Amino acid sequence: MMGICSLMFIVCFFNSFSFLVTSSTVVDSIRPSNFMRENTTLVSKEGNFELGFFSPGNSKNRYLGIWYKNIPVQTFIWVANRCKPINDSSGSLTINDKGELVLLGQNQSVMWSTNSLKPAQQPLVQLLDNGNLVLRDEKDENTENYLWESFDYPTDTTVPGMKLGWDLRRNLTRRLAAWKSFDDPCNGDFTYGIELNQQQHTYPEPMILKGSSKFYRTGPWNGISFSGSPDLRPNPLFDYAFVYNDDEVYYIYYLKDKSVISRIVMNQTTSVRQRMVWIQAERIWKPYNSVPRDQCDNYGFCGPNSECVITNNPVCQCLKGFKPKDEENWKAMYWSEGCVRDSPPNNCHEKEKDGFLRFSGLKVPDTQYTWVNKSVNLRECRAKCLSNCSCTAYTNSDIKQGIGCVLWFGDLFDIRQFSSGGQDLFIRVSASEIEKARVGRKVKKAVLVLAIIVALVGGLILVGFYIRRRHNLFEGNLFIQ
Repeated sequence: MMGICSLMFIVCFFNSFSFLVTSSTVVDSIRPSNFMRENTTLVSKEGNFELGFFSPGNSKNRYLGIWYKNIPVQTFIWVANRCKPINDSSGSLTINDKGELVLLGQNQSVMWSTNSLKPAQQPLVQLLDNGNLVLRDEKDENTENYLWESFDYPTDTTVPGMKLGWDLRRNLTRRLAAWKSFDDPCNGDFTYGIELNQQQHTYPEPMILKGSSKFYRTGPWNGISFSGSPDLRPNPLFDYAFVYNDDEVYYIYYLKDKSVISRIVMNQTTSVRQRMVWIQAERIWKPYNSVPRDQCDNYGFCGPNSECVITNNPVCQCLKGFKPKDEENWKAMYWSEGCVRDSPPNNCHEKEKDGFLRFSGLKVPDTQYTWVNKSVNLRECRAKCLSNCSCTAYTNSDIKQGIGCVLWFGDLFDIRQFSSGGQDLFIRVSASEIEKARVGRKVKKAVLVLAIIVALVGGLILVGFYIRRRHNLFEGNLFIQ
């Protein structure tokens, strides 16, 4: 009898040790047979992040999430069961016999779980100091060989080192979705990700959607920045990169100073996407930048074949070679119908007679109907566009190296012009429009030359008048003496 009691005591002791239930225990990982329950958390090794159960705002629902450990304003970067809350305190997190991380609710019902393609011999779940919750095999010597990671399934926030975009090998897309409300972390109206049609070889670009409607575009990556985000430039806060190859398409950033805390978050407010920086002295999150910035950032604000120039009044104007589709509506500042061509390009039998006008400093048009080839130069790109009567514009995909070719087909949507930054776009027009532009340039040149001549003559007259006046004053002084 004593032997049985002793055995039961030992079993109970080890079971209580394996359960992560003591608040005094600080751990960063879970192994098979471990449970993480209410009132217990995982804390990353350096204490940057914490994983545990929480109730947002005034809600009584329980969620499993990750937040900044050392920030007094509880700020969440990831939620596991964001649309499937637990309505009591029965939640627990463990590794099941398949090596999957599982969130359990009432009556041991599965509320959320991971799915890894490869089972682990010795599974380990760990919260890393960059905020990434990972599942890996402890027997694998490569500690960065993750079988699953929360960074692949973001909620409303990106933090340094997190990729936003596509893993084409796994057909995995990482996109953000705003919380529905302060009390509800389920997906709201606004989502943010990289739009890409791999089969049609379209030019990828980040996009904010409101429901299924396009709300804001950054413009595609042009080798230096996104063409619609000229403010994305080298800065003292963070480094950034855009990777675009056969395996992956993603944006990523890293902080230059580890003492700085910064994140990108999606909101359900007018400032939909914001980069936030934690200001310790004021104990607040302060916006570093946000979009949309102005009405020109609203998708398609001026309609097709037009450009939005925020410094102009009115801000919308037709592209050169185009005119308002409805003059009366346009004058009434109803711009959504956009513009049509003054004179259409030649038919397909005479397409070689068409030409291109160069527009500078632009956020290039929506890339939904595009074709891209990263090895073609600009001259070859022009020839490809000219040979296809459906092609309406072209440009380089990499302005830093002056290579790559992007072709647009159909109407040109959501163009805006910047006073600095942006990129060139070559828009197809008829031969008559090219001639008009050529004549216009000649007239401008003649006017400029005439203005210079008038200025020079006027200047010479003024100099002569000044010399004559000085001479008269000098003679007058001699006479007085």
